[in-house]
Amino acid sequence: MTAPTTTTYDFEAQRAALADVVAIPVTPFAADGSLDEATYKTLLRRLLDAGVRTLTPNGNTGEFYALTPQERLRVTELTLAEAGERAAILVGVGHDVPTAIDTARRARDLGAHMVMVHQPVHPYVSEGGWVDYHRAIADAVPELGVVPYLRNAALPGARLADLGAACPNVIGVKYAVPDAARFAAFARDAGLDRFVWVAGLAEPYAPSYFSAGATGFTSGLVNVAPGVSLSMIEALRSGDYPAAMKVWEQIRRFEELRGADASANNVTVVKEALASLGLCRRDVRPPSQELPEAERAEVADIAAGWSI
Repeated sequence: MTAPTTTTYDFEAQRAALADVVAIPVTPFAADGSLDEATYKTLLRRLLDAGVRTLTPNGNTGEFYALTPQERLRVTELTLAEAGERAAILVGVGHDVPTAIDTARRARDLGAHMVMVHQPVHPYVSEGGWVDYHRAIADAVPELGVVPYLRNAALPGARLADLGAACPNVIGVKYAVPDAARFAAFARDAGLDRFVWVAGLAEPYAPSYFSAGATGFTSGLVNVAPGVSLSMIEALRSGDYPAAMKVWEQIRRFEELRGADASANNVTVVKEALASLGLCRRDVRPPSQELPEAERAEVADIAAGWSI
């Protein structure tokens, strides 16, 4: 039997999984600084039991760039083993092209459904080079749905359209440029219906991005309060923007703390909230840093106020 071509793969299930709360699990560390596997599995079960159905191991909230290659592989293994058939798994990949391809193929072989390609961190990114980078990865794993993580405000939608035309398995976009008007234009230039649009700046931007065509959003907050994130997606799906904004008001201060100082404490605040609930240690790896003692109480109060 000949292998199917990329055009024969059915990506509808993966597309549906992206149109949801796309959870980015934290990576907990033990007292000696190693990966705390038992706690990680417990946190995953908590998400799954709450009804979360899409997980991104090795995302930015998981401290992707602070993990070793072996740790990233282990996180992928643990996530797939714990989730089983309960969730779609979107594995974060990146760095140089050979590394990204190898990571994507390993994720495929372990049973992952999709890969999210982190924004290239090379200091010199051309439009054509951006397409080439993602195409090389997508072509290496035609069986998997591929989701570019887009943080570059200068990239025009036409380049994503080029990538989509060349790679049928590029099925969605995690759009993380903090500009709703730019998102609306970019999505239409790239192909509003061609891709699943995921609001990549989480709950604070989800209502405005949904109004312009997004159907899913990423979340780090979901680690702390899954019910809060799930209530927002339900409100947005039903078009109940007043209800969505009530959730927005609930999470506003928490997300302001995460976004302060160019998001220096993005992961730190999430882990601090989890630590206040006794769910994991607050430890983060450089270049992140733990919250000062004086700021921890506010995070704990916010988490306690969600009646988790």
